[in-house]
Amino acid sequence: MRAGQERLLETYLPDIQITVPPDGTTIDPAAWFTPNASEVWLEIGFGAGEHLAWQATNNHDVGFVGAEPYLNGVARLLSAIESDRPGNIRVLADDVRPLLQAMADGALARVFILFPDPWPKLRHHRRRLINTQLLDTLARLMRDGAELRVATDDQDYLVWILRHLQGHPAFSWTASCADDWRHRPADWPDTRYEDKNRSGGPGSTFLRYLRIPRTG
Repeated sequence: MRAGQERLLETYLPDIQITVPPDGTTIDPAAWFTPNASEVWLEIGFGAGEHLAWQATNNHDVGFVGAEPYLNGVARLLSAIESDRPGNIRVLADDVRPLLQAMADGALARVFILFPDPWPKLRHHRRRLINTQLLDTLARLMRDGAELRVATDDQDYLVWILRHLQGHPAFSWTASCADDWRHRPADWPDTRYEDKNRSGGPGSTFLRYLRIPRTG
């Protein structure tokens, strides 16, 4: 990590950092933004922050919460947004799960999980981020009609993701043809991670699911 990035972790991160209350208080994430955001979108594991920064720049009325446990990634995001310092980004530099448990029901209008670690070895599958427990939590947090975007370039993990999402009663896949998952939407920017990892194989898959409206 560069000295400039270390400085940003000390001087800039405290201005936009989220802390999870230890007393079980329920969090309304819209209150982190002034004025209150029209919607709140969450990116889980934002890596170097390129996607998060692009979305925040192009959606000024939306409040963005980014969770990333690795400080190198957090530092790279801070470097990318330092000059503009957008007011619609908040960062959790930690595991996202305690934050999810503290959030109010229906607080999120969109969730991004982009290229999570596939943990390819069979004995490590239990560490995969996408599982039934996470989807149950997101189903509680996402408002009716909210969008879940998931991307992966690992074919084995893709099968795992589809099995879990297709089997979950709260989510509906938006795809109607192959192009819907082979090609990114216009508002889904490319990242250096994808460029670096392209190898002429099947490539990346872009999944979009909607939170099915609740009944009763």
